Amino acid sequence: MTPRWTPLAITYLVLAVGGLVGTFALNVWSVVLMRNYLLDLVQSGPAVGSIGVDIMIAAIAGSILIIVEGRRLGMRRPWLYVLVSLVTAFAFVFPLFLAMRERTLAARRMLSTAGSDDLAEPAS
Repeated sequence: MTPRWTPLAITYLVLAVGGLVGTFALNVWSVVLMRNYLLDLVQSGPAVGSIGVDIMIAAIAGSILIIVEGRRLGMRRPWLYVLVSLVTAFAFVFPLFLAMRERTLAARRMLSTAGSDDLAEPAS
């Protein structure tokens, strides 16, 4: 049995296609115009647009992941990470979320280990 396409999987797939089309089109445009790709990165041109699309698609997919994964793990107010990214930077918020996610998972592991120790029979 093959896994079905969930709405979340479809959302990520649409974002992936959007990222591919957006960045590829701008990269091709840069080549067709015979622009200096590296110089465009520090000035302006299709290369800068390509990076903008790249970052935007990654931030949207990452924001969805933050909210979905945060809810799944029972983290408090995962939407706040997305809100903070609007006034700081996604490059700050996403690693911060991953750090808090790891703390949540570690706490769960400790609780499950402590719970299984309580259930173990005492040694004779």
